[in-house]
Amino acid sequence: MARLKERYNKELRPQLMREFGLKNPLAAPRLEKVIVNMGLGDAHTDPKILDAGMAELAAITGQKPKVMRARRSISGFKVRAGMMVGCCVTLRGDRMYEFVDRLLNVAIPRIRDFRGISPESFDKFGNFTMAVREQTIFPEVVADKVLRPRGMNISFVIANSRSKEHSRELLRAFGMPFRR
Repeated sequence: MARLKERYNKELRPQLMREFGLKNPLAAPRLEKVIVNMGLGDAHTDPKILDAGMAELAAITGQKPKVMRARRSISGFKVRAGMMVGCCVTLRGDRMYEFVDRLLNVAIPRIRDFRGISPESFDKFGNFTMAVREQTIFPEVVADKVLRPRGMNISFVIANSRSKEHSRELLRAFGMPFRR
């Protein structure tokens, strides 16, 4: 079992239940899935970019990414429907908890001039999305082999969240360094 999942089941869930006044452990907020998305907009000009981006995302997440294609043409961005524009990974279960553990304890402390994550990035359902500017903050990516620094979006889908505050407290209990 993943270290963070074990900590959630033994310490954090009972703490959140007491804090929110819940009686049923299944009513406590929990992570359902984590979606990692990397945009590769210039991949249509050079196929090496798509292969490199997919290899880096696979190394970071431990799972093979899915190629994302453009749904419709946008002439301003020189994108045609069906072009490969990015890659995406959906993590669940132990892989999800291991990724979140590595993100919070290894990758985020390696960000230069880090002042905390904005606590305002919650949607109305309590899901949280954050952006990372460079993939080199993850130790699995060799900085010398990176063709170009690329950012990624990381979305945390939270189940049983009744409000943004419940989701924020769950992520804060995991160790998310929110800005004060």
